Amino acid sequence: MKAMPAQAMHKEILFTGFGGQGIVLAGMIVGRAASLGDHRESTLTQSYGPEARGGACSAQVIIADRPIHYPYVRRPDILVCLSQGGYEKYIPMLKDDGLLLLDQDLVRPHGERHGETLAIPATRFAEELGRRMMANIVMVGFFTAVSQAVSVQAARDTVQALVPKGTEKMNLAAFDKGYEYGLAVLKGRRKKEAGEKDVA
Repeated sequence: MKAMPAQAMHKEILFTGFGGQGIVLAGMIVGRAASLGDHRESTLTQSYGPEARGGACSAQVIIADRPIHYPYVRRPDILVCLSQGGYEKYIPMLKDDGLLLLDQDLVRPHGERHGETLAIPATRFAEELGRRMMANIVMVGFFTAVSQAVSVQAARDTVQALVPKGTEKMNLAAFDKGYEYGLAVLKGRRKKEAGEKDVA
């Protein structure tokens, strides 16, 4: 019997928040990790609201195993929200079975979804590590663990390459914090699923 070919990857990812949170940098890290680290195709487009700092902004990343002919995200597979305004604006675009990642202290989701929602206190973790501005890097670590869209090695290497010189150690600690939290969330989910199967 002939083995079925593995399905080619094509993921549309949208990071959103407000200006000053490092949303574009988060998208840049993921896109570059995919292309330079994991040797996949990737594109990055970004948009700002009327104000750069404080206004809504987004970074759209597409990762694929084949050439990408259209660089804009139309129906994200993964939506990453670091602000309520970004959530309100982009949640209607998320695929019905898509993955929603959010900062649990900044975003209050509403309505029922058929896809999965996973939350992390990214800003709180960043504050505990000494710099609130690293919430985006905490979220990139969380994203890396739960989405498996990029490899952890590629993501860590890209964080180190793109963050401001002199902050590499702090930012890698922020990435690791998010990544480890993501692994713990996945482990808890697997235990819950196993428990539900046992009950059934």
